[in-house]
Amino acid sequence: MLHRRLLLAAAATLALAAPSVAAETGAAWKAKYPELVYAIIPAENSGTVLDRWTPFVDYLSKELGARVTLRVANDYAAVIEGQRSGNIHIAQYGPASYARARMTGVKVEPFAIEVNPDGTRGYYSVLWTKAGSPYQKIADLKGKNLCLVDPNSTSGNNVPRFAMSKMGIEPDKFFGKVVYAGSHENVIFAINQGTCDAGFNLWVSDTESTLQRMAAKGAVKADDFRIIFRSEQIVNSPVAYLTDLPEDLRKAISVAVVSMPQKAPDVLKKIFDGKGGSYQPVDHKAYEPIVQLNGFVDTLRKKRS
Repeated sequence: MLHRRLLLAAAATLALAAPSVAAETGAAWKAKYPELVYAIIPAENSGTVLDRWTPFVDYLSKELGARVTLRVANDYAAVIEGQRSGNIHIAQYGPASYARARMTGVKVEPFAIEVNPDGTRGYYSVLWTKAGSPYQKIADLKGKNLCLVDPNSTSGNNVPRFAMSKMGIEPDKFFGKVVYAGSHENVIFAINQGTCDAGFNLWVSDTESTLQRMAAKGAVKADDFRIIFRSEQIVNSPVAYLTDLPEDLRKAISVAVVSMPQKAPDVLKKIFDGKGGSYQPVDHKAYEPIVQLNGFVDTLRKKRS
């Protein structure tokens, strides 16, 4: 009996002294990645992005046991190039910018998709104009100024160009001027200030859109704007990480993001303005139609040049 107790005690001592395989693996990636960078495309202006996403990176830091730094990119291409160079480890993309990253050889994989408060996983590209304007359809805007978001924006460039192409409209010839505003918020401001007569933007519903978020902050009045075009539904934005991150790190990131409803509901409310959105697992297959859309837009650009 004494011999058996000694053996059990020795085994317990060894178990305490020797770290688990998971602990060893975790220590290994933490040594290689003492800091992880989470980047956001500039869908909103930088101050809004910082306010919305800082609680999230704080939560992710706690869950991973490693520092996670938020980076607000100057434009969509900066996120793509940051992941290409390995300086950005995790990124909140738009569908087209994620697809562009994959199409240009960036080793990146989507692992989570935004889910709307009503449970759907899509949104739309809409064309806003001022409520008091005479414009009722895109054809009425001939010779006027159009605002787009960014060349790599799905709802703010690629889907609009695809839709207008089907109407026989070449934007750079049809409109008096085509302006890239840089962010979704900037498009709304440009319409409000009269810089552009109309502009494309993302829209989920009458209660969830860039315009509604800006109106909730008092930046503009929602009733001052009117939609004159709405696209077919677009798959929601993905969160993507580098594929060469260690497998256990990628798993930990994925679990942390999709488990926010249980672990960090207040953080989730901050991201979605308290309207009940969340994240679900996703893979690249969901974005194959966006890859095809990008290819179509590339063809249009070649024809123009």
